[in-house]
Amino acid sequence: MPSESTMLDAFYGRDPSFDGVFVTAVRTTGIFCRPTCPARKPRRENISFFPTPREALLEGYRPCRRCHPLERAGEAPEWLRPLLKEVDGDPTRRWTDRDLRSRGLSPERVRRWFQQNHGMTFHAYSRARRLGAALGSMKGGESVTRAAFDAGYDSLSGFHEAFRRYFGDAPTVTRDATLVHVDRVVTPLGPMLVAATDEALVLLEFVDRRALPNQVKRIRRRLRATFTPGPNGVTREVACQLEEWFEGTRDDFDLPIRPAGTDFQLEVWEALRRIPRGETRSYAELAEAIGRPAAVRAVGKANGDNALALVIPCHRVIGADGKLVGYGGGVWRKERLLALEALPTSAGTPAPLRPPAASTAAR
Repeated sequence: MPSESTMLDAFYGRDPSFDGVFVTAVRTTGIFCRPTCPARKPRRENISFFPTPREALLEGYRPCRRCHPLERAGEAPEWLRPLLKEVDGDPTRRWTDRDLRSRGLSPERVRRWFQQNHGMTFHAYSRARRLGAALGSMKGGESVTRAAFDAGYDSLSGFHEAFRRYFGDAPTVTRDATLVHVDRVVTPLGPMLVAATDEALVLLEFVDRRALPNQVKRIRRRLRATFTPGPNGVTREVACQLEEWFEGTRDDFDLPIRPAGTDFQLEVWEALRRIPRGETRSYAELAEAIGRPAAVRAVGKANGDNALALVIPCHRVIGADGKLVGYGGGVWRKERLLALEALPTSAGTPAPLRPPAASTAAR
């Protein structure tokens, strides 16, 4: 675990980047919490720290009912899952507060969860899903009129206004863009953002990474991409393979990918994929591997610009002295990932990274 002073600062500051690093137990209440728990903070002398909920449970502490430390960070609560299943089953449906109340759900509670986990209200999320479904229909050959009415809009003018407000352009212009579906995947190390076209994965990153907004901008620019919330076949396959990978039943990923980078970045990322599971390389060794021994700093930057975490394993690069130098997802995650990969496994060699020409069009 981090130092005690670091954990105290994280706990009292409700720092989300430490969610998964430790739990905090309170002796006076017998309860343990996440670092981000919104409950009133106890005095220092009443606090104990544990690396995982398991150790806290073995010491007799009970999980907090407010922050639910036994659930994986970002996981949808039980009461919300039926609604999410309905939205996935029919993304074109128009939802009202009355619909939510008829299912025993508080619209305010639903709104708070979506704002916290998706950065938008439930109604904004469902509207974006409907617009994304309409854009997908148009890219499949449907007319704007048919797509609008299939998405539940009563008029073309209302559809055009909503479409332009969300996507920033008219339907006839946006239909030529690359449609990217965005979803969240819960992992033992925190939620990850997964984004994919109907053909390939373009983004996989922990949601609390600071560089994430810049990665999204770069992908939007290089792939001429338009993003819409909701899963597709590729994002669902990513979720399945991530679960298998963390459980130790999968050695490597077998996913179609479309990384958005320059020729040099693609060269570095392909070299990263050749590092076997359970092994590490220094930046200098990575530069040697691509035949550019003097480009250590550029290799480091390309490593940091990787937008496909785990699939392109930039966490396997360490300092020349063996120290775990910076990692966009947090050094604590890097340490956990390397520890996981150090377990006995029969890892295979990934296929060569051959992105389509569109991924290198803008440099």
